[in-house]
Amino acid sequence: MDGKQPVLRTWPARDLPWLVLDFAVAAVLVGVSAGSAAMRAANFGLPAWLTMTAAVLVALPIAVRRVWPVTVLAVVLAANCVVTAAGVGGSAFLIVALALYTVAASRPPRRSVPVLAVVLAASTAAVVAGILASPQPPGWQVRFDVVAATIAVIAAGWALGATRRAHLQAAARAAQHATRRAVADERLRIARELHDVITHSMSLITAKAAVANYLIDSQPDGVRDALTVIEDTGRHALAEMRRMLGVLRSDTPGPDPGGTGGERAPAPGLADLAVLAEHAGQAGVAVDLDVPDADDLPEGVALAAYRIVQEALTNVVKHAAPTSCQVRVARTGAEVLIDVTDAGGHRRAGPPAPGGHGIIGMRERAALFGGDFEAGPGPDGGFRVTARLPLAAADLAAPALRSPARAGRALPR
Repeated sequence: MDGKQPVLRTWPARDLPWLVLDFAVAAVLVGVSAGSAAMRAANFGLPAWLTMTAAVLVALPIAVRRVWPVTVLAVVLAANCVVTAAGVGGSAFLIVALALYTVAASRPPRRSVPVLAVVLAASTAAVVAGILASPQPPGWQVRFDVVAATIAVIAAGWALGATRRAHLQAAARAAQHATRRAVADERLRIARELHDVITHSMSLITAKAAVANYLIDSQPDGVRDALTVIEDTGRHALAEMRRMLGVLRSDTPGPDPGGTGGERAPAPGLADLAVLAEHAGQAGVAVDLDVPDADDLPEGVALAAYRIVQEALTNVVKHAAPTSCQVRVARTGAEVLIDVTDAGGHRRAGPPAPGGHGIIGMRERAALFGGDFEAGPGPDGGFRVTARLPLAAADLAAPALRSPARAGRALPR
């Protein structure tokens, strides 16, 4: 012995009921076919053992038609030709149609159509032979009806199988399309998150690095403060990126294994806007923040509101600092209103520079919830960003905010 274990073919649990059903159907058909053969005298003087064997072989292979469809059809067709030509087959062509259905459902038309032609030719020839060899041949009208019924039933079996195959292929294509769409949506979500996290943090770091470079000779203490802000901002950005990567890598909720709370920390919401305002203040933007105390918004809406404010403040830091800015977030009925307006500064009021993704990202976040977004020069010469997020669309937008693992599991199999 070479020590290798025998390889046994196993079947998915979902297929076992169908196999059991096929065995039951085959047992019934064997009884019907054998009984019909036993009650009739065979044409051509064929021995009883041959016709009984053929009658059993017409029905018995149906038990494994899903396992070996082509082989089963070949055996059933050969046995059917024997019992039909011998005049003891009864309705054996119905069994042939069932076997052909399985072939058409499991094989492409380029392979099943030639099989259909062979089955039709062989079955028709067997029916004609049985009629001609019958001791009491029926009239021409009956002969024509029998041949037509045989052809119609066999053709219907193939058509039903081909239709079933086309339906399954359409469902598979729809599932693939949904998967590709989910992947594209997830990539867009990740791109938004990375843009918001990195752009905001890098803008603050760049601004404070410029201050440190300017003060390095004249005010060393100011340099120390700037470096402290850079360090704190970098740590905050790393913590948030760890949280994002932790959510993307696993869909199992729970505490951070390392105990830092970074990878499993909850998504930021309105309560975290105070930290954003503090960071913006360290970069030269005095923020007047007006945010509701109770943060009872759906998580997706709260995250979208946070990101929109974050990106708006990032633009203020990049283009207008030092300046002042007003941030208003209010819940009015079934929607959340966001208003971020700065007082202007070094930036010239007007449309954003080409090539940026901040305005696009904010507009997409608002559109995800069926809301509105506007950005442009403010009434007093500054720049204003406004957004409206309806709460009613939070459940519809939730799939686009899921992690890839969760989105993938929800897909149809």
